[in-house]
Amino acid sequence: MTGPARAPRGWLLMLAIGLIALNMRGPLVAVAPVIAQLEDDLGFTPVELGFLTGIPVLCFALAAPLASLAGRKLGPEFAITMTLLGVLFGVVVRSAGGGGLVMLGTVILGVAITIGNIVVPLIIRRDFTPARQGAAMGTYTAALNIGSFLTSMVSAPLAELLGWRPAIAASGLFALAAAAVWAIAVGRRAFIPAAVPASDPGRPAGKLTSRWITAALTLGFAGQAFSYYGVTAWLPSLLADELGMAPAAAGAGSSLFQILAIVGGLGVPLAARFASTTAVGLTLGLLWLTVPLGLLLAPELWWLWSSFGGIAQGGGITLIFLAIIRLARDQASAARMSAVVQGTGYSFGAVAPTLLGYVHGVTGAWTGPLLMILCSVAAFILGTALSLRKVPKPH
Repeated sequence: MTGPARAPRGWLLMLAIGLIALNMRGPLVAVAPVIAQLEDDLGFTPVELGFLTGIPVLCFALAAPLASLAGRKLGPEFAITMTLLGVLFGVVVRSAGGGGLVMLGTVILGVAITIGNIVVPLIIRRDFTPARQGAAMGTYTAALNIGSFLTSMVSAPLAELLGWRPAIAASGLFALAAAAVWAIAVGRRAFIPAAVPASDPGRPAGKLTSRWITAALTLGFAGQAFSYYGVTAWLPSLLADELGMAPAAAGAGSSLFQILAIVGGLGVPLAARFASTTAVGLTLGLLWLTVPLGLLLAPELWWLWSSFGGIAQGGGITLIFLAIIRLARDQASAARMSAVVQGTGYSFGAVAPTLLGYVHGVTGAWTGPLLMILCSVAAFILGTALSLRKVPKPH
């Protein structure tokens, strides 16, 4: 097992983590820009298309315990290799055949990425000093959104030039690049399973994380996930209905919401150097609140609420993952804690688009869905306020 990362290896590992993160969301969003081509070519119904886009989040929730077990029993290095190979295999299967293979490839992608969701924070916890964990986690979460943004930008043009199959297969290039750098960064351990020890060698045992702190973090992440996936799914439709915006213009609101997450991901570790994690969490909560309240009271300022919400969602996931790695007493407990928080949180994220869409359909208005997002943001604020005060400051 390795100790805290030092330069130059530390920067190489940081680069590897950034490249890995490009694979953790990018391949999943590659389908959205070519959804019309899939519908025409494969005969998917709207219900099947909705299920296709929801599969990955369901995997994040349902496969979290399996991912945690893989990280503990096979070791983080080998588990990350499994993630990258799984992403590559899933991308190839998804683009190789008919509707059944598209679904199967998406399931493979979802399970592989779930392993990475759990294991990357374990790598950051173990191999970076507390003072550098924030920078590593910020790099990771920022790269998640960069991968989504880049894939969304190039998928449609590639589909026009080459067809939808090569377009959604192109994201596999990120997996190849990440695998190469990962193998260089960790050496032969990338290919050799090695179980995580019961406690961290060379580190004093930390205080056992109590169940109520785990529950509070779970509440916070559930609020974050519900808000994020709900806004992502329905913001363009809301803007089109409320302001009469054309689809392309309404999509700009969603783009702002996604790309400004990079600011939140990179900004939270920096802010945490000068303020308490509780203060940072409350600030993010206030930024999150502007989305439902702003869209209810002043929807014409959608660009401002989308920007604030983007910063909040990118910073929120960074802060919660940092809390997990700093509160857990060892690697094994960090893996279990991450599985509980992510498994439960993504369960709420998975149902958000359907539930909000149902409420909108029944009421014929967006007030009900926005009030539900307001409640989920309140859950984020409450959960983080209860748990973050226990997070130790880096030293």
